Amino acid sequence: MRTELSRAVARYVDIHGGLNMALQTPVADVVVICSTQPRAPFRKLYRPSLCVVAQGAKRISLENQTLDYDAGSALAVSVEMPGCSGVTQASEAEPFLGLTIAFDVVLLREVLEQTPSPPRPSGGRLGAFVERLSAPMEDCLTRLMRLLETPEAAPVLYPALTRELYYRLLSGPNGGEICKIVRNDSHTRRIADAIHLMRRDVARPLRVEEMAEAARMGVSSFHQHFRTLTSMSPLQYHKQLRLLEARRLMVAEAANVAHAAFRVGYESPSQFSREYARMFGAPPKRDAMTLKGLPISL
Repeated sequence: MRTELSRAVARYVDIHGGLNMALQTPVADVVVICSTQPRAPFRKLYRPSLCVVAQGAKRISLENQTLDYDAGSALAVSVEMPGCSGVTQASEAEPFLGLTIAFDVVLLREVLEQTPSPPRPSGGRLGAFVERLSAPMEDCLTRLMRLLETPEAAPVLYPALTRELYYRLLSGPNGGEICKIVRNDSHTRRIADAIHLMRRDVARPLRVEEMAEAARMGVSSFHQHFRTLTSMSPLQYHKQLRLLEARRLMVAEAANVAHAAFRVGYESPSQFSREYARMFGAPPKRDAMTLKGLPISL
């Protein structure tokens, strides 16, 4: 049985003809997703965001951890990390329906500072978790979807609804995880600073000591907290960033294999091709040609 939220998402998809694609909305931070069939896992970089399922189900694999989430739940990602996700439940009769809302760090920090009893940061854990939507959260998301039907009003009124959503998240059972996204003294925030250093120039070789310094941590502490948060070592993470960026260059900018390899810091195209095929399951050129014929990734 459809909920008010799933009906609101379905209505938006019907209006905008968004079957089997990701629809950009009038608000840059919000993407609406629909699929009438299960989708094979697709590897991409997840940004700090809330990924809501209104109907159907999804699965995400983060290195050695797998999270399933279905209708009435959401995946919250607190730090940028590579992941492989796919739609596991969808059909013509009951398509997968969802939306992704990127976290606005500035606004989230404001809401945290104004919360009368702010949550305390929780202990170290993976930087992604699944949360069931409370009735107030589902109501807020439903009103957000209805707002998106009025493009001229959406940018003006969206921040107020986002503040409400953030308040619900911060006061919910995982508020201690959400607050770590913006608390400068949290390990999540510090690791995010090191990841920013990696992303600023993925081609530049980085020493672990340099990353640890960016995170304001000792090397051993940095290693431990980085692995806890992302399920991989800093060097594994940096390699995945490079390969994901190379894939983007070949698909979005039509770079050839050698040029993409050079742009992300590989000196040997053959080594690049081996590592690319190991990560994506196909040689670079074939993988890029396949992706060019697909709709926006779900």
